Amino acid sequence: MIKKIIISLTILILNDLYSQNLAFNKESSFLPVLKSQLSSGVSGEKNETDYPTYKFTLKDLEATESIISKELEDNGYKKPAQEEFINKINAVFKRIIDPKSESKYLHINFDNKCSKDFKLFKNSNSIDADPYSTYVFKKGLFISDLYSIPELLDYTKNSELSEYEKNAQNNNHIPDVKIYYWKDVTDLKEIRKQNIKTIVARNMYLFNNNKSYATWLVQNDQIFIKNLIKFFGYDKEPKFNEYVINNLNSNSLNNAKELLNYIASKDCGGKLKLRNSFLNSYESIYNSSKNVNDILILKYVSSKIINGETKNSFSNKEDMRILASLANTYDPLFKKYHHDGQNWGEVTILADYRDFIGQEEWNKVKNEYRTNNYYNLPNLKSMIEYADLFDSVGAPD
Repeated sequence: MIKKIIISLTILILNDLYSQNLAFNKESSFLPVLKSQLSSGVSGEKNETDYPTYKFTLKDLEATESIISKELEDNGYKKPAQEEFINKINAVFKRIIDPKSESKYLHINFDNKCSKDFKLFKNSNSIDADPYSTYVFKKGLFISDLYSIPELLDYTKNSELSEYEKNAQNNNHIPDVKIYYWKDVTDLKEIRKQNIKTIVARNMYLFNNNKSYATWLVQNDQIFIKNLIKFFGYDKEPKFNEYVINNLNSNSLNNAKELLNYIASKDCGGKLKLRNSFLNSYESIYNSSKNVNDILILKYVSSKIINGETKNSFSNKEDMRILASLANTYDPLFKKYHHDGQNWGEVTILADYRDFIGQEEWNKVKNEYRTNNYYNLPNLKSMIEYADLFDSVGAPD
């Protein structure tokens, strides 16, 4: 029995070693880039300031493609049909892939969503990472951030590469510079695991329609999902919306202006885009909690718009439309629950709007809403009628 166990373990070890060698030999196209990254190190310090030791080029991105593709395959990712992938990239990131184009990658710049320039940015782990970027691998049919190879592949399983890095360290002598090598990163193994999980989760969710990864992304990839909503208006996932809403509600007074960036933005043609599915998530959250504090931030946002604090960002008619969407969510809840003993205030969003601008301007606003068929918002018409019933005493009910 012991002999059989030993033989089985030996076979497993040999198979593991074989697969490791295969990874470094069969996919040898990335080896020159890997060696360059190993010899340059992770980073450096010079006179107590950051001293970059490596400049990324397109070759670095290209070198990761086969590695990422293999990891995705090993984790169950099914490459979508090209047309399906193209449609999804357009739906999520508003970028059009030309199948006839010879370029292999697209740069998605969250800091400048309309930019089509191709630049290489390596994201930091900071929530203030600016600009934040990811890349579309058009041939590989997946997306990924830019990574160094050691952040994706355990090169230490190949003794020759480990020795290569040690020799590079011994031979590199730059005056007054301390270079940190990949072998010195104590948590590199965990970083690598997290990077792979992130790549898998994003692609499985977006392109395999596997919603089970939504929870993982909320727990582990908050910068990405916040940017999806804020910059690209992706509000189709309730779990993403709810995470952002709960995060903003943690300090609703100070976060009111920030919330407007999630509710409304201009597309690359200058047209106003509203995230009504995002606003609908406020109603879902309130219906679960019945806590007015979960929805009051919408009233704070509307007050800033009514007071003219956003006039540099949106036109008067655009403000009208944003207020209509806010009221479509908030005002019906006010009408139904404002007697529940919580602090709802005295008026709805639209009643506040009417009182601030006066009856003559309010008539113009109502005409704008009517002319635009109330923007197909289901509650807007009835909430306008409700707003007109408010008087100096307050709510009519």
